Order: sequence, then C-alpha cells, then structure tokens
Amino acid sequence: MSLLIVGTMAFDALETPFGKVDRIIGGSGTYAAWAASNFVQPIKQVSIVGGDFPQEEISALEARGVAMEGVEVVKDGKSFFWSGRYHLDMNTRDTLVTDLNVLAQFDPKIPDSYQGAEFVMLGNLAPDIQKKVLQQLKKRPKFIILDTMNFWMDVALDGLKEVLKMVDLLMVNDSEARQLGGEHSLVKSARKIQAMGPKCVIIKKGEHGALLFYEDRIFSAPALPLEDVFDPTGAGDTFAGGFIGYLARINDVSFEHMKAAVIVGSAMASYCVEKFGPTRLKEITAADIDSRVNDFVTLANFEVR
Repeated sequence: MSLLIVGTMAFDALETPFGKVDRIIGGSGTYAAWAASNFVQPIKQVSIVGGDFPQEEISALEARGVAMEGVEVVKDGKSFFWSGRYHLDMNTRDTLVTDLNVLAQFDPKIPDSYQGAEFVMLGNLAPDIQKKVLQQLKKRPKFIILDTMNFWMDVALDGLKEVLKMVDLLMVNDSEARQLGGEHSLVKSARKIQAMGPKCVIIKKGEHGALLFYEDRIFSAPALPLEDVFDPTGAGDTFAGGFIGYLARINDVSFEHMKAAVIVGSAMASYCVEKFGPTRLKEITAADIDSRVNDFVTLANFEVR
C-alpha cells in the first residue's frame, strides 16, 4: 500500500519550561512522514521548501522510503518558519513568529508517479489547498484523513465544509471539535461533524488521550503518563502519521483496526514529545514501537469479576 502525505516541511524555534532551541526542523509533513515510514513505504510527500532547507534532511527521509518528487524546492526562497513558547502545563502556547515565506506560494502539483495512492493524509493547510490536492487525484483513494485547526474555521469555514464532504476522517483537538460542531459536548459535536461528511472523527485531548468516533461507535484511548515531556510540537502530526501509516500497512479500515491505529498513533506521539523536534522519531526502532504499544495495552487492560 502507498501513502500520500501533504503537509509543511519547515523550521521551528521553540521554548518550553525544559529548554530552548533556536532553529530545528519541523512541519506537519515532516513529523507525519517520519512516523508513517515505520509502517509503510513508499510515502509520497507533497510540500514546498526554500533553498535553505537542509539537503541532509531530505536525504534522510528518502532513505526511509519517502519520495520527494512532489516536494517543490524554491532555491532562492526561505522555508516556512514558526516560533512558539509553551506554558508550564505544556498544553498552551504562545505563537511568537509565523513567517509563511515560500508556503505563501504553495500550489501543490501531484506527480503522475503519485497517482493511485490508496491512503491520503492532508495536513493542516488552507482548505482550498487540501481540496486542490484531492481534485488532482484520478482515482478516489481508499481512505482520506484531514487535519485542520481553529484558524481555518474562523477564516475559511465554507471552504472547510466543502473539503469535509470529500474525506473519510477528520482529526481535530477538543477545542476545535467544539468550535466546528457548535456543542460543548464532544459527543454531540462529533456527531454534527460526521453529518458534514466524514464518517469518522478523531478528537485529540493531549494528556487525556483521544476519542475515535466511527459511524455510531466510540472508542476512548488513554494517554500514556510520561515522566518527561520536552516538546509537544508535532505530537499531533506524529499521531496522524502513525495512525494512517498503520492503517496503510494492514490495508484495513474497520473499526477494530482503527482502534489499534489510534493506539499506534498515540505510541508514536509519546515518543515524539521526549526530545525537541523529530529527533526522537529518528532514533526509535520497531522493537521500541512494539514495547510502547504494549505499554498502552497494559495501561488500559482490566477485568471486571
């Protein structure tokens, strides 16, 4: 099975209560590709970078089975840059700088070699860009997931609703779900979002786990208690990459396998937060992933007598 990922490849500058880094690799597409490459290859990457994006980072992803034909390189341009500061609870943050740079001119083109991808992940981008990608696909993929955020609900709600009709699963956090669904109850909001198009909704709740709404069924996944959380940036994108990568590997989108995919995505995200940027994702092995997944299984396992 092949996987198409559309997302940013960028630079981040981060400050958390546990440290500070001035310029590291980031971007939704970067995190998702590193996570998904543990489960499926090839990954067909679509993004845009400036000439300042390190060739060694591109080569490292290529070595993991990530195709870069769909990544536009603007040699005289600068890559997307984001800077943020996290509060002590690590759940809230302040954006300090957002420089779109080459992302402002992003007009994705799907290469012929990318056609036929069975699974598609649309990272957090403008809805018109997400729609443009789907319109270029000659064959409807088996499964499409979409990520979005409050900003697009504020400035491009109509466009977002159009894209929602074209996808199978929406991935949002709890505040985004409440805003889009218009209900304080996450269950009611999820049901209203499903009525907009996607049959499945995943609501990420950070340190409180995640909820999967699959048609009329619900699965609640725990979050793994961690002693050290250095950087939550990219955790959601890592979750999405692990989730869709696992589904692509087993080529099954049933409720039972999607529940397993939520746990796999959660395991990948739990590794991501242990170091700044995607550093930890580059280090872990298949054995590490299996061990962390088992930690989740043990955490949630119980019997009633």
